Amino acid sequence: MSVTVAKLETWMSGSEDEHLEFKEAKNQYSADKLVRHCSALANERGGKMVLGVTNRKPRKVVGTRAFENLNDIKARLLDKLRLRVETSVVDHPDGRVLVFEAPSRPLGMPILCDGSYWMRSGEDLVTMTPDQLRRIFDETGLDYSAEVCPKATFEDLDPVAIENMRALWRRKSGNEALDAVGPEQLLADAELVVDGEVTYAALVLLGTHRALGKHLAQAEVIFEYRSSEASTPFQQRREWRQGFFLFDEELWSVIDARNDVHHYEDGLFVGDIPTFDRRVVREALLNAVSHRDYRLGGSTFVRQFPRKLEIVSPGGFVPGVTPENILWKQAPRNRRIADVFAKCGLVERSGQGARLMFERSIRESKARPDFSGTDDHQVFLTLPERSRTPDSWNSLRRSARRRSPRSLRKTSW
Repeated sequence: MSVTVAKLETWMSGSEDEHLEFKEAKNQYSADKLVRHCSALANERGGKMVLGVTNRKPRKVVGTRAFENLNDIKARLLDKLRLRVETSVVDHPDGRVLVFEAPSRPLGMPILCDGSYWMRSGEDLVTMTPDQLRRIFDETGLDYSAEVCPKATFEDLDPVAIENMRALWRRKSGNEALDAVGPEQLLADAELVVDGEVTYAALVLLGTHRALGKHLAQAEVIFEYRSSEASTPFQQRREWRQGFFLFDEELWSVIDARNDVHHYEDGLFVGDIPTFDRRVVREALLNAVSHRDYRLGGSTFVRQFPRKLEIVSPGGFVPGVTPENILWKQAPRNRRIADVFAKCGLVERSGQGARLMFERSIRESKARPDFSGTDDHQVFLTLPERSRTPDSWNSLRRSARRRSPRSLRKTSW
């Protein structure tokens, strides 16, 4: 890269933005700061850092003595960022000017520097927010769960979880030959192990407590029960940092222990409807596990109250999915996990989970699943928001039975 005096003066007459920054740095400048600034420029699709020029208009060249040995700083930038930052010296009449031009980060890959992903905020650098990171990660549409965890081994997978998965797969497929397949071949057939290497999906579904703590600590589900929405302390808390196939039934048992039953009359028939429908809750939990963003820190939370259940998972909806179109637009974030759930008969491969939750809630005359708490940082689902009064059960059930599946798409949620 070669920067002329005329080009420099054109930049000086313009405005600073996320792609162009000026620093006086008359005598010296911190190498660590320069590296972080260049990482921020790369994260914002590339830009230039200019030393030896005042940053306020009207700008003027003051010259800089920083980084007299350019080879050293070039090597440091390459070592820290794994990007080639082009460096240019401008011999301006008023002094020496240095220009560092950082290229754009690769598609879908933010640049990590000193343990953080940096971006500019005015004159300062701040760490990128979870929603900004998510948008970058989602650029390529790659399935993170299908990627190999470099340091994980087959010993990181729990034998009990593997056998639980085998039993579900055999029951769904009716293929008794699965019983004769060795564990390693079984996981290879399920594409949870690829060329002998363990995927993140395998850790999420089958990992031991120790393995998840070491390789994927955020793959954790935390349950809390509160007897009242007004009470701050929880009355019960459970944490599961282990493969999903080790605790899925236990989690439902904990929820069902406080699952009140409502009675309704339909002619001479008297029936019971639980506050929380098992299939609806199970579908919501499966969605949280298969659609959350495992690249972001934070656990999945299940919060139970007497009249509602909240399920909160890190990472918002994938691009293109909204609360308004979730009934008919499906885009799994972790396809490898979703595929295993389908093999085991836990979800439909066609991705009708949200539709099932809405249909069953309507048929039971409950409030519809509510995604209104969802934002760029999390998916926030409430089941149900409220229950109907006993007097309305009968008429609402008859109305729900008359409603066709086609009408669901036309309903305003």
